[in-house]
Amino acid sequence: QVQLVESGGGLVQAGGSLRLSCKTLLSIFSQYAMGWYRQAPGKQRELVALITSSGWTDSADSMKGRFTVSRDNAKNTVYLQMNNLKPEDTAVYYCAAGYRRGGSTWQIAYWGQGTQVTVSS
Repeated sequence: QVQLVESGGGLVQAGGSLRLSCKTLLSIFSQYAMGWYRQAPGKQRELVALITSSGWTDSADSMKGRFTVSRDNAKNTVYLQMNNLKPEDTAVYYCAAGYRRGGSTWQIAYWGQGTQVTVSS
């Protein structure tokens, strides 16, 4: 049963923009930080950005300034706005719902099915 439904991936040229969306159930959206990870071929899955219900964000340094995570509480939806995309941003992007208990590592309770983002040079 799919709990997180993603959309917005696709093919874009370098320098272009995409916006990913992820909609989920209120019961998940209200309890967890929401956001995005990505996994490129041959690489480990990595954090892109997460946003808590209060609006606090955690994001990878390499993507700050180009990627912005936001959430619409009325729509139970989290977004990832990606600007100035580079070929190295090519990956499967996964929506995630998670939490953190005092440490620095996020625990992910739910994953989306993933959406492909391909950036051509």
